[in-house]
Amino acid sequence: MSTIIETGKSDFIKVNVSNSHNDAVAFEVKLAKDLTVAQLKSKLEILTGGCAGTMKVQVFKGDTCVSTMDNNDAQLGYYANSDGLRLHVVDSFATFSFDSAPVEKFELSKDQYEQRTDSVRNYLKMNRMGKYNDEEMQQAEEKKRLQAEEIQKRAELCVLGGRCEVTVPGNPTRRGTIRYNGPLEGKSGHFIGVEYDEPLGKNNGSFGGKAYFTCAPNYGGFVSPLSVTVGDFPPEDFNMDDEL
Repeated sequence: MSTIIETGKSDFIKVNVSNSHNDAVAFEVKLAKDLTVAQLKSKLEILTGGCAGTMKVQVFKGDTCVSTMDNNDAQLGYYANSDGLRLHVVDSFATFSFDSAPVEKFELSKDQYEQRTDSVRNYLKMNRMGKYNDEEMQQAEEKKRLQAEEIQKRAELCVLGGRCEVTVPGNPTRRGTIRYNGPLEGKSGHFIGVEYDEPLGKNNGSFGGKAYFTCAPNYGGFVSPLSVTVGDFPPEDFNMDDEL
C-alpha cells in the first residue's frame, strides 16, 4: 500500500532522481505536483533512459521506500508533496559490460563530459532545470531567508513559562506552557518545548535521551516556532457536570 508524503503548500517540489542501473542520484529536478504519473514517466524516460511503458517509480525518504507510483492517472502530489524526496526509477536499462573483455574501456574525464552536448547535465543546463535555473534558485534562497527570519521572530515571542496554543497539521489544537526555547541535539533548526495541559504530547520533555525540561509522560512535545501562538490561553475546562 502506498504512503502519501504530504507537507508544504507550493505547487512544485524538488526531488532527486536515481535509477536501478547504478542506484546513484543523478540530478535534482523541479516538478509540478499536478503532473500525472504517466506524464512524469515520460519525463523520466528522457532523463534516465528508461521506458515509460515499463518503468516502476518508487518514492524514497532517505533510504526508506515510502511509496510506489502504481496509478498512472494519479497526480505526482498524491504520492509526494515535499522537497528532498528521491524518485527511484526501476527498469531494465540497456547495459553492456566490458569488464571481462580484453578491450579498453571508454571513459570520459570531467572536462570531456562538460563539453558533451548529449549529456544529462547539458540537457538540464539547456532547459534551465534544477540547480541550473538561477532565477528559481534565487527564489528558493529568498524563501528560505524569509522563513528563517519569521522563525526567529516567532521564537523571540516564546518566553519560558508563557502560555500558548500549538497548531500542527493533522493534530488537534493544543494548549500548554512553554518550557524550552532553542535547538535540539541531533536535529537542525529551532524548537519550542511545550508542556501540554492534556496528555496529547509525545514525550516527557526529553528528546534523543536528553532531558530539556520535565513533565509527565505524553505531556511534552517539541514543535517549530511557526506552530506556536503565544497569548492568554488558560487551560480549557472539560468539566461536564453542568451538562443536562
